[in-house]
Amino acid sequence: MRSIFLHKGELMDFERREYEYVRKIAETGSFLAAADKIYITQPSLSQFIRRIERHIGAELFDRSHQPVTLTEAGRIYLDIEGQIQELCKVREQRIQDLGQTIGGTVRIGSSNYRSSTILAKAIPVINERYPHIDICLEEGTTRELEDFALQGKTDFSIVVRTAGHSDLEYVELFQEELLLAISPAWDLEREPLYDKKRHSRYPVFDYHSLDGHPFLVMKEGQELRHSFFSLVEALDISPTVALETTDMATAQTLAGIGVGAAIVPGGLAVANTPAVEPKYFSLRAYLDDWDVVLAYKRGRYLSKADKAVISVICDVAG
Repeated sequence: MRSIFLHKGELMDFERREYEYVRKIAETGSFLAAADKIYITQPSLSQFIRRIERHIGAELFDRSHQPVTLTEAGRIYLDIEGQIQELCKVREQRIQDLGQTIGGTVRIGSSNYRSSTILAKAIPVINERYPHIDICLEEGTTRELEDFALQGKTDFSIVVRTAGHSDLEYVELFQEELLLAISPAWDLEREPLYDKKRHSRYPVFDYHSLDGHPFLVMKEGQELRHSFFSLVEALDISPTVALETTDMATAQTLAGIGVGAAIVPGGLAVANTPAVEPKYFSLRAYLDDWDVVLAYKRGRYLSKADKAVISVICDVAG
């Protein structure tokens, strides 16, 4: 029998690969889909998992139906292995922090919108100030980004602060007004007014006239979806849904050409100008401003690199 000896670094990489492979199958519910995402063949992935199962003496996945699901042994494996991986990362960070050079990999969770606005400004500054810091970006919906931070998939995520997450800690960035975007060709019944009590640069009108009007609605997992339903409830109206999308910029563009009205964050109205720009109106009478924050798991060790990146993001977003 041939013995195989792995150096410490190789062993850690092997263990991380084990964990990532199992996690990816659990996320996708499919060996084939997981193999595509981690760039190996499905037979190779199946053989790799079989070796782990032989080693621990139990099956990790129930393969009797699709999608495949974790067995109880698989859930235990993934939970404990995740904790081990997180401890290993903390160990590496704390040892690295003993040195004078600020470096390492910082994993940031962000939406496409925040990546193109906040991170587009922050990353060049980070690269200039901290050449030994590498940025790893994970993009997703609001809910996914919160889960990334809780699961340790990201060191922190840029999100809109929501209620009900006592396991997350926050670094405040800024507040963002929510706006109604509608086609400039839409005929308002009367001239828009400014509500000075709301301290907004955007006008208002009688939003009850939106009853029956088509809306562009964000898909499940996006915070703007909840904003839409909150507005409908507050106004007691029944708009129609023209279509659902995952991209706020798409909703903004389609609002401009008259497909429907859309709720968009104020930052998008400033940062992105479609070919046909919508008219924007303040929704502060019905919807609270967003609290845009950096969210990370409560009690998480923040390395020097994490803190340096957070500082830069706060500077450019402030």
